[in-house]
Amino acid sequence: MSLSIFGFQALWSPYLIGVLVFITGLYFLVTIKWRKDFKVNEPLKKGEAIYFLLAMVTIYIIKGSPLDLMAHIMFTVHMVQMAVLLLLVPIFIIKGIPWWLWKVVIEAPVIKTIFRVLTLPVVAVLVFIGLFSFYHLPSVLDYIKLNETFHGTYTFILFISAVLMYWPIIQKMPDRQQMKPLYKIGYIIANAVLITPACALIIFAPEPMYDTYTNGDAWLKAMELCVPASTLSGLSLSGPELFTDMKPIEDQQLGGVIMKILQELIFGVLLASIFTKWYRSEQKDSDKITADALKAHQQKWENEHQM
Repeated sequence: MSLSIFGFQALWSPYLIGVLVFITGLYFLVTIKWRKDFKVNEPLKKGEAIYFLLAMVTIYIIKGSPLDLMAHIMFTVHMVQMAVLLLLVPIFIIKGIPWWLWKVVIEAPVIKTIFRVLTLPVVAVLVFIGLFSFYHLPSVLDYIKLNETFHGTYTFILFISAVLMYWPIIQKMPDRQQMKPLYKIGYIIANAVLITPACALIIFAPEPMYDTYTNGDAWLKAMELCVPASTLSGLSLSGPELFTDMKPIEDQQLGGVIMKILQELIFGVLLASIFTKWYRSEQKDSDKITADALKAHQQKWENEHQM
């Protein structure tokens, strides 16, 4: 059965387009036109603008395109959505917002103390992994997907926890201490290890765990999160099996595997980037020491021969 039966609004989320366009416009107004109001003379960098636009486009693709509708039909697509939203988009957001704008936000009176605590490496990892694992408990996921308010609120909190999780290793605030490369590597590996039990629970479960992907009534109720109720009432649907030939247990297992693979790929790229920068920095320092030593030796030789 074709997804087109759900209508344009469910497939392309025009309201989300409006929200993202508004946020993008506000971003450029603040970082370009209103920058001087913050007493900042540093212009918006091209790389920052590109990262921010990547974040907006990616958010729309995973939450506003037919991919979001498919995430309510197939658990596999849901996990792809989660991997991109929680493990890729936060990187774009952190890199896309100028440091001085971050400074305004994180040093606000109410936020400052909370932000400092929640970005402590151990706290940030445990909060993110805890929220992610709790979300994918069968009873929790089914309950959240049946309530639009809870679903939106929990997804937003989970996304913020992902930003906080990445902050210690990605932020480039000039007045804040940077985590050492070796600690960054250990931090990423710890993340990869701690998220494994949640994925393993999904992969090795002997039977389907989520009613919202297997029970027709629960599935239809969950579909109301992205399809207008008036549209659903006019359709004769029994469950997600109308849109996929994959068995529920296979769909669930594949979703867990894909989540783990995407997580490993994203973390692998981060590790490679950190290691490469670390190597270049060490090589630069080594070359400088060598050059200083040669210069000192040459100076000593010249002084000896002048005598």
